[in-house]
Amino acid sequence: MATDKKPIIFSIDDDPQVLRSLKNDLRNEYKNDYRIISTEYPQEALDSLPELKKQGETVALFLSDQRMPDMLGVDFLEQAKKFFPEAKRVLLTAYSDTEAAIRAINNVGLDHYLLKPWDPPTEKLYPVLNDLLDQWQNNYIPEFRGIRLIGYQYSPKSHEIKDFLSGNLFPYQWLDMESDTRAVEYLELHQLEIKDLPALVFEDGTILTSPNNSTLASKLGLSTQAKQEMYDVAIIGAGPAGLAAAVYGGSEGLKTLMIERRAPGGQAGTSSRIENYLGFPEGLSGANLTLRALTQATRLGAEFLSTQGVEKIEVEGNYKKLIFGDGSFVYAKSVIIATGVDYRKLPAKGADQFTGAGVYYGAAITEANACREKQIYVVGGGNSAGQGAVYLSQFAQKVHIVIRREDLSSTMSAYLIEQIKAIPNIEILGKTEVVEALGHENLECIVLEDIETKETHQVKADSLFIFIGTRPATDWLPDNILLDDKGFVETGKELRQYPQFKSIWKHQREPFLLETCQPGIFAAGDVRAGAMNRVASAVGEGAMAIKFVHEYLAEV
Repeated sequence: MATDKKPIIFSIDDDPQVLRSLKNDLRNEYKNDYRIISTEYPQEALDSLPELKKQGETVALFLSDQRMPDMLGVDFLEQAKKFFPEAKRVLLTAYSDTEAAIRAINNVGLDHYLLKPWDPPTEKLYPVLNDLLDQWQNNYIPEFRGIRLIGYQYSPKSHEIKDFLSGNLFPYQWLDMESDTRAVEYLELHQLEIKDLPALVFEDGTILTSPNNSTLASKLGLSTQAKQEMYDVAIIGAGPAGLAAAVYGGSEGLKTLMIERRAPGGQAGTSSRIENYLGFPEGLSGANLTLRALTQATRLGAEFLSTQGVEKIEVEGNYKKLIFGDGSFVYAKSVIIATGVDYRKLPAKGADQFTGAGVYYGAAITEANACREKQIYVVGGGNSAGQGAVYLSQFAQKVHIVIRREDLSSTMSAYLIEQIKAIPNIEILGKTEVVEALGHENLECIVLEDIETKETHQVKADSLFIFIGTRPATDWLPDNILLDDKGFVETGKELRQYPQFKSIWKHQREPFLLETCQPGIFAAGDVRAGAMNRVASAVGEGAMAIKFVHEYLAEV
């Protein structure tokens, strides 16, 4: 484990025989990595939590029976959450109590419920707990081992590095020079100066000062150079569509290269919780979905290239030459463009000045800890904005959602609207927009305007998170890839509406459904014109694109 103290698995059941059986099963599987604490008395367990907290202990998972005479399991888990909010919560229940357990998924953030009996544990207990503990470990940052990042909270460069580390699923410890005394201690210990910040201190003692993404990726062991000169398929972008294409390409024997300029997962990867993805009734985080997909793709043989942006695609006969920003290049027989979309820039006066210094695009998870007890504004009315607001509400004093429409009903999923209504420190500001950002070195205030009356007023704003619009990441594409009037890549039969199509397309067959006007170059996911802007549909298009790749490769 990463710390001297093992994280705790806490089990509670008032039946001594059941508790003994549960304790034995937990010890048999988890004793090497976790400390197992068991008790028959829920109040005794709650009373012990403050002291555990003071001692620097960490609870990874609570496992509680539902029907206990002194306290219901749901009530225990809700109270335990106050002391260890990141711990996973599992309810043991009889079949007759499943309705209460399902309600608890939304009401208290229950992560899972298990039906009794759980015999055999290898089939009914361990797989569920292993999955939850893996999720917990992904977000668990050890107190004194691993990567430390020292810098200033409102430094755009510090934000860039935090965003890169979290986006690439590397846990790190953030030490703010203005609020954490340990930051100064590390500065002195490693003989660093203010001009060196932000600085990363690694477990092996090495230090990087203000690194670019490529340098940081190399230090972290990410692959930044292609291992081969020629691939069957090169996938540009590692969002849901790109990851799905890599999984299917690798599993079907294609020599597959997936290229990502920043971090895998795309916009979905930054989501704090995806509730409506098929097969995950308790929901899952974008980071967890990304980790699963990336692990699956690489296990099946796909190669992942990090921090490389494709600057140009040149067609040389039946081959495509992909030229990177550093001048290096690879060849591929086919290409899938899956670069997704970016959030649009907020047109408010002064917003650009504070980007990374109080104004953030997405990044709710990255900057959430810095929002404790502060006034936070979220701009946008879609699901990403709603998920960000819900997550930030756990830290902020108040979260204000600013939208141009009267309410969220036409832009956000119903389940998310209901969650927001139930959170007391989230406020909806309808028919309102941000027209100016103000501050000195960082954002301090914003000016809000009533869309109907045009009246304005200034409010204190510690941070402003932007989740507006979708701008396709297609600026880099050559002129011979046809785009619609909004910049999305056109594919399939829709290409025939463009006058220049016939001068570009010289094949006798029609373009495949996801094929661009260049044979062998496909588009999948949100970057494609007409895409449905859902994680599931992007995954489907990524898988479908590989089918068309096979058909194209059979021609050449």
